[in-house]
Parts: sequence; C-alpha cells; structure tokens
Amino acid sequence: MSATPENKNDSVSTLISAVIDDVEVFVPSGTSILHAAKMAGIKIPTLCDHPDLKPAGICRICIVELEGQHALETACAYPITQPVRVSTNTPAIRKARRHIIDLLLAFHCGDCTTCKRNQNCELQALAADYGVDTFRFGHPTTPVHLIDKSSSSLVFDMNKCVLCRRCVRACSEIQGIDCLTIAGRGDEARVTTFSDQNMASSICIECGQCVIHCPTGALSEVDQTEAVWAALEDPTKHVVIQTAPSPRAAIGECYGLPPGVPLTFEMNTAIRQMGLGFDAVFDTNISADLTIIEEGTELLVRLHQALTGDPDKPVLPMLTSCSPGWVKYIEFFYPELLPHLSTAKSPQQMFGTIIKTYYAREKGIDPKDIVSVSLMPCTAKKFESARYEMTASGFRDVDYVLTTRELSRMMHESGINLPKLPKSGFDEPFGVTSGSGVIFGATGGVMEAALRTVIELVTGKKIENFYEHADIIPVRGFEGIRLAEIPIQEVGPVPDLLKHLFQDFEWLKGVTLRVAVAHGGLNLHKVMEDIKSSGIFSTCHFIEMMACPGGCLGGGGQPVPASEEIRKQRAKALYSEDASYVVRKSHENPQVLQIYREFLQDGPCGHKAHTLLHTTYTARGKFVV
Repeated sequence: MSATPENKNDSVSTLISAVIDDVEVFVPSGTSILHAAKMAGIKIPTLCDHPDLKPAGICRICIVELEGQHALETACAYPITQPVRVSTNTPAIRKARRHIIDLLLAFHCGDCTTCKRNQNCELQALAADYGVDTFRFGHPTTPVHLIDKSSSSLVFDMNKCVLCRRCVRACSEIQGIDCLTIAGRGDEARVTTFSDQNMASSICIECGQCVIHCPTGALSEVDQTEAVWAALEDPTKHVVIQTAPSPRAAIGECYGLPPGVPLTFEMNTAIRQMGLGFDAVFDTNISADLTIIEEGTELLVRLHQALTGDPDKPVLPMLTSCSPGWVKYIEFFYPELLPHLSTAKSPQQMFGTIIKTYYAREKGIDPKDIVSVSLMPCTAKKFESARYEMTASGFRDVDYVLTTRELSRMMHESGINLPKLPKSGFDEPFGVTSGSGVIFGATGGVMEAALRTVIELVTGKKIENFYEHADIIPVRGFEGIRLAEIPIQEVGPVPDLLKHLFQDFEWLKGVTLRVAVAHGGLNLHKVMEDIKSSGIFSTCHFIEMMACPGGCLGGGGQPVPASEEIRKQRAKALYSEDASYVVRKSHENPQVLQIYREFLQDGPCGHKAHTLLHTTYTARGKFVV
C-alpha cells in the first residue's frame, strides 16, 4: 500500500519514504514517525504528545520498532531523515507498552468513578485498550500528596499525575509563564510551582491551559456546582445565569457532537425548564455590547486627548481588559504598563453589576436575594468574580462561575440530553443580542466588534460601506499576532450617544487607526516587550489581548481535548452565528440603548457608567473602583 503526499506540489523524489506497517508515505525530512503514521492512517498511542506542544518523548507509550535497530524508539521524538521501515504493533512493543501503563498505574492514586475525568481520561483509555485489569506492580490506596486547593480557580492533585509534563510545557510553550516545573528525580519526581509554593502564592494567571492539556484528572477547575445547586434549591433566592458565546459553541462536545455545533437555544431550554430550574437565562452578549460601547468610547476619549494635545497625556496604545488571565498577567509581569489597560470591566462583571442594579430595580427584587451565576469558557473568570473590588453593585456582582464542563456535569446529573431539546430564547429584559457580542469568543472578535461600532459612530456611515457584510477580515485568523490599519478618511456628525463628550470628530479626519490582536501568553509577552522598547506595537492605538490560544473559545474551562483544529471549528460556529443575527453591531442593540436611556443616563463613560462598569488600575496592580 502507498499513501501519496498531502501537498500535490511536492515531488515524491524530494521527500523521504517511510514504510509504516507496510504502508508507504512520503514526508519532508524531519517529520516525526508519529506524524507520518497519522498521514498513513495508523494510530500510535501516546500520553505526553499533544498537537499544541513540542515533541518531548517522555511517556514512552509511542515506542516503535525500526528495521535494523535493536532498541525501541519513541515515535513522537524520532525525526525521519532517511528512508525507514517501522513496525508499530509487535509482541515486544505490546509488552513494553503494557509494562509502562502498569508502572504509571502503580503511582496513580484515585478512584476513576469519582474523578472528573472519568471516561475522558487518556490513561484510563490506554489501560482499557491494553487490557489492564489488575495492578501488577501495586497501587496506592490512599493519597501520597496533599491536594492543592489554594487557588480560587484551579485544583492540583499530584496523586493523579503521570509526569507527562504536558501542564509544565503548556505553561511554558503556550503561555510563557513558567509557573510549573519538575522537582525531584526518579520516583520522587513531582510537578510543582517554582519555589515550591502553593498555586495561590505562585505566578499562576489561572488561565487553565494546564487543565485542558492534562491527560488525567491531576488538574481541574474549582467546582462550584454544589453551591449553585444549593442556590437553585433555596426558595428565597432568585437565581439567574448569563451564558457566554464560547461555551455554547463547545458544550456539544460533551455530548459526543463534533466541535463547532452551537447549542445556544437548546441550552436556554435546559437551563430554564428541563431539570436545572434557573429563574432566568440571559445572554452575556448584552454586556459584551455594553463593553464595546464603553471601551470604544474610552478609546475615542484617549484618541481625542492625544490628537488635540490634551495636557492629561493619555496612554496609548489602549489594551483590552476583558480577559482576566491577561489582566493578571500584566499585573504580575508589567505593572508599570497598567495605565495602558482599558478601565472597562469584562462583560461578565458588567452584567453582574447590571443584574444587581438595573435588573433588580426593574423586577422589584432585593439584590441580596439575587444569585448571579455565569457560564464561562474560562477558569480565570472564577478568580475575576472573587476579586474584592468586583462589588460595584453593593454586593458581590457575580456569585458563582461555572465552566462549560461544570454545566455539562449538572446537565448529565439531571438526565438532560441537550442536543435533543427544543430551542427557546433568552429572557427579558435582555432578550435581544448582537452578532458583535457573539464573536467576542474568538481571537480578534473584540477588536472587530469595537471597530464596527467606532467606525460607524465616527463616520456616520454603515460599516458595510468599508467591509463587505460587516466582516472585518484583517483582524480575523489564528496567527499569534495580527496588525491592521484603518484609515479614517471622512467623519460624520457626533451621534446623540456621544454628544456629552465630543462636539465634532474633525480631529480624527485623515488619521490612520492602527490596531493589533494577540492571543496566547507567549504572544502577549512579545507585544509587551515591544511596547517597552518603543517598537511597532507602541505606535498602535488599540490592541486586543487574550490570554488563551484562540481567545475565549480556547479557555481553560472548555471541553477536553483541545487543539488548534478544534478551536478553529468553534470559531467557525461563532462567526456563522454572528452572520445570522438581525442586529450585528453593539451600538444598534435596542436593549443596550434602553439601559443608557433609563439607567446610565449620563451616557457611555459618564459618572454612573464609570462607577458601575469601570475600574482604575494602580501601579501596584490593584483595582480601585
């Protein structure tokens, strides 16, 4: 049998032949055996390998035999530089893999039936594939290591760790944080934080990339499902939930659906009626629209100060502030650059405040009796909601944060077959949302939503006059960092929404707005270092910064597994949903405009809006409301 190269432009003569289990493939020099096997449609098991990470050859599960070589080789870390013949399934290989699995289980303590990763654990799957039904080398029946529950977002149970180092590598290779490391050697080796501190005392930004890259249950989110169940069962409490767009594009994966199947309106039915019993379900897109208007107005204020020579010396570029992992990142590593951060709160926190002020007033409910829950793709949102300054409503603005995985567990516990449910809408007074709010979940989405609004407000013309179907393609994509320039060649009259701040927009005429988008910790580091050294990003006016790869849809609270292809499918779902909305721009959302008319009456970035929806950052990395 023979498999031809994927790239038809490549000549077979310039590639290298690899015969794997009698299937011939032609690959570029340096291709790993593992990747060549995937091209040939042959599965080689592995535990430490991950498509987001560099090959490491740690777990040894992917060992193969090479013709002419005595020792077994790791397929993930063996580069093909000359023609090879490979066997992936021989008696020696099966025996060696079985020994490795048995040894891993000898140090793996935990009852699979009570583990959050039960039936979605790579070690469990390997044990089943290789018929491991006894612990040949023993098995710890009691925990050897203390479980670290110090973090507000993450739980680390070293007793379930298999030392694959995927968490360590994700923290380093994807995020550039290097919070985690390996201490000890041999059978005393363990994953820990630098200086061997607990998670709460470390430099962890709580993004959760370690969680979604862990193959077992060694890392997980802080589970708040029991607290939410208790609130739902309390007849004195009015329990509401806001749902972010990214979980809705991913939760189907928890039901065996392929990535990118949105279940937005089926979720509404499940949350409100079918076993969960929330009193109301709202769309976080409402507050995403609110964020865009507040953040876009703040950008215009800073630009006005900069371009008219205002002595207040505005700080540019302005950096987005809706990713709590990113906010913690800049607080830890670049506190001197905190003035660049937008003062606008995230959509989660804005909605929490609105629910316990505007919504409570409209419904005649005492805010102390409202329990505000959010469904988020992000573990760091748990940390964000617990920050002491997130109490602008006079109460804790968001009481509990559920990840996509947590809500899925609650639905399974209630016997809900989500994909089979009928669809239903969101509850009033927040039933109308926009496409701009939907795309917040994808990298570049915040920037695109902001540009749709800012360009229309400034020019007085429809964004469709500049970008077909209002799709601002230059800021879309999965490149780590993207730059775009938007020339403002003409300006229109100041809309009523902004007349309290500007008399005209003539000061913007002829200006080229420079924007950028970055996602993933390593790329954030590149941008920040460039700003410090007065590089190209220091000349930008506005930069979207997201801690997780792919943006929110790649957050640490999303279903496992994770990969770039999965993230792209989730993004595709969000952009498709955006295209289907009647309202696609934040400033055209009638219910957001109603909030300004009835509640935030001094307008965007006015005194009331700033008090409730903004924060001020100090050089010490603390918020001041």
